[in-house]
Amino acid sequence: MKKEILFSMESPYRDTFRIRGYRFGEGEKSLAIVGSMRGDEIQQLYICSQLVKQLKELEDKGMLIPDHEILIIPSANPFSMNLEKRFWAMDSTDINRMFPGYNLGETTQRIAAGLFEAIKDYSYGIQMASYYMPGNFIPHVRMLETGYEDIDTAKLFGMPYICRRKPLPFDTTLLNYNWQIWETKAFSIYGGQNNEVEGKESTSTINTILHFMQRIGLIDKSIRAHCADYNSVLLDESELISVNAPTAGIFYKKKDAGDEVKKGTPLGQILDPYEGVVKSKIFAPEDGVVFFAHNKSLALQNTPLFKIHKF
Repeated sequence: MKKEILFSMESPYRDTFRIRGYRFGEGEKSLAIVGSMRGDEIQQLYICSQLVKQLKELEDKGMLIPDHEILIIPSANPFSMNLEKRFWAMDSTDINRMFPGYNLGETTQRIAAGLFEAIKDYSYGIQMASYYMPGNFIPHVRMLETGYEDIDTAKLFGMPYICRRKPLPFDTTLLNYNWQIWETKAFSIYGGQNNEVEGKESTSTINTILHFMQRIGLIDKSIRAHCADYNSVLLDESELISVNAPTAGIFYKKKDAGDEVKKGTPLGQILDPYEGVVKSKIFAPEDGVVFFAHNKSLALQNTPLFKIHKF
């Protein structure tokens, strides 16, 4: 294992900003894994740290396939993580909306440029991503429909779902989009939620990535990666049925991501925050599975509380 500083930037307020990378093996630039780019992506950081730990052990045992290089970047935004801010603390800009970056631009543009320069030449790229809304997901692989997306390779993760969506104009600044344009087979992994590291979701995601690395010929196939190997269901994000909050209030959730529901099944309810009475009851609009569930206790009117994949 080789530890190095991939990008650094002097700060007038804090210690020098640094993006640290961990390299394993030598040879073809085969796989780059990027962890947290936002300050609340603790699970993403944790998963990468565990992959660093396990790959070091495998490298010491000679169980990495020769002539391949793997790069892991646990965090690309340690400043925001230290301050417990989701976005860049000074101006609330999002590094994941700044690719491919500009090394003479604003701070987050320069960070994105430095990061992208380090990862753009790898054959495969995995981003440990998070959704723009707080909530829990069924673990899945997500990719933008650029014309370069590779569904067959995405199936090698063996995750329950592969979610594809058409990019909007502002999505052209995402890492996933730019990685694909630069001819990297890029995949965003959603393994649950941001802040929780305990439990089966984190362990399952770690094993899923190790399983993928076996299948693309980077680690010895004798290693047992304890994960479910699903025949992945391909869906377009536009197929998901959004169930929005009919009114604002305290959100009491009765179903979570992964739960199967029938049409009319109670999903949750909105309570009056002052009087405690039920303001609205929320029901499943169709038979299906809860793909996404909002996980904050307060909900504003029209907040998407659930996304249902219809059977």
